[in-house]
Amino acid sequence: MTAIVADSTETASQQLPLVDIAPYRRGNCGVEYVHRLDSGRPGPSVVVSAITHGNEPCGLIALDYLLRRHVRPLLGVLTLIFCNVRAYQTYDPSRPLAARFLDEDMNRLWEEPRLSGAGSSAELKRAREIRPFVEAADILLDLHSMQSPGAALALAGTAPKGRRLAESVGYPEFVIADRGHENGTRMRDFGAFDAPRARAAALLVECGQHLDPASGEMALTATLRLLAALDMLEEAAAPPPPVRPQVFVNVTEAIAAGSGDFAFLESYRNMTCIARAGTPIARDGRREIVTPYDDCYLVMPSPRIRPGLTAVRFGKRAA
Repeated sequence: MTAIVADSTETASQQLPLVDIAPYRRGNCGVEYVHRLDSGRPGPSVVVSAITHGNEPCGLIALDYLLRRHVRPLLGVLTLIFCNVRAYQTYDPSRPLAARFLDEDMNRLWEEPRLSGAGSSAELKRAREIRPFVEAADILLDLHSMQSPGAALALAGTAPKGRRLAESVGYPEFVIADRGHENGTRMRDFGAFDAPRARAAALLVECGQHLDPASGEMALTATLRLLAALDMLEEAAAPPPPVRPQVFVNVTEAIAAGSGDFAFLESYRNMTCIARAGTPIARDGRREIVTPYDDCYLVMPSPRIRPGLTAVRFGKRAA
């Protein structure tokens, strides 16, 4: 492994190993960079996916760990997917955001008309290759990281099954119920994962800031705890259950940047809780953005945002 060195927006002490994924290219099921580990026993079909965005390498820590150590599930099938490989292969430490995708965001195209349509892009091509494995999954764990520092979180969707899955894993501390993005469908929200009555369930775990070594640790912890919760891994082989109880937060509003002049008034960390309603947190041109209620969580504030994209979500603690 070499090291990914933080860019100028992050502290120089933050480094995350850059995994050499070339040894995993061949896969074992006819699709490059896809590894299907079959226990030969009945059980769930689980997909763990990494680098859906090429500049978010934390999930590779988990996939590399499982493959290097020849971990095999005790039951069911575990499929490990290296998603946007071509974008990851362009990673340049001096321009990390440029590796997020090649043509389009791979985590905004998971809807039937896009996947089955006539469109063409590097990300669509790869999504179509891995779609059969994603569709066959009973459980999906999609590993990501964030621009802003702060607490890791799991995006669980709005159906109760997402919360139940997050509770069984126990990590991260914060579990967010949200409806996704206006500008496209995430893999976590694809098909049966988002259907309330379907059995399939999914979590998107934002493991921490992009280049923070703790994001790799969280990716591995969440993966091993998931497999242990499903009895696919010996309990002793997983990190211990968390000491702190999880906090469940419902997103009530997503704030999109309406102009190129959107700016936060402070450098907010992820999951900052603002005590008072009406507190100004940002300006968007002449518009002042204020918190709508007391004890408002700022979910995934994005310090570098283009007009039309989500800058922050407001969240309220759930029971």
